[in-house]
Amino acid sequence: MKGLTIQRQVHFGRGRKGRKVLREGAPPETPQTLQPTHVGRVPRISKLMALAIRFDRLIREGEITDQAELARLGQVSRARMTQIMNLLLLAPDIQEEILFLPRTLAGRDPIRERHIRLITTVLDWQKQRRLWQEVKTVVG
Repeated sequence: MKGLTIQRQVHFGRGRKGRKVLREGAPPETPQTLQPTHVGRVPRISKLMALAIRFDRLIREGEITDQAELARLGQVSRARMTQIMNLLLLAPDIQEEILFLPRTLAGRDPIRERHIRLITTVLDWQKQRRLWQEVKTVVG
């Protein structure tokens, strides 16, 4: 008697608690939406700007008492926390630009927090905007 051969298409999938299980049929195709769409990384200054905005909200809503508590929780010095929070002194349009800087593809970020630190000491938003344009032309 001749042997019987059965052919089926199978693939490994994930079962309960992440265990591998054998499943019938072809593996599901990965849609393009699951592919990484962003290349590069978000600049650090953009992350710091977002943090400053978040920290400010936490203080305003009373979840955190003050910047000193934030510094303790974040395990940074009070001086560093002040540098981060000073980003909120920038003109709103500059803050928005910083939040949406293009991703860094390789190497160091072109615009760093120390480039902006001087701008935060200027109270006049028009002067801030001029200084911001200078920073963008110098480092860009």
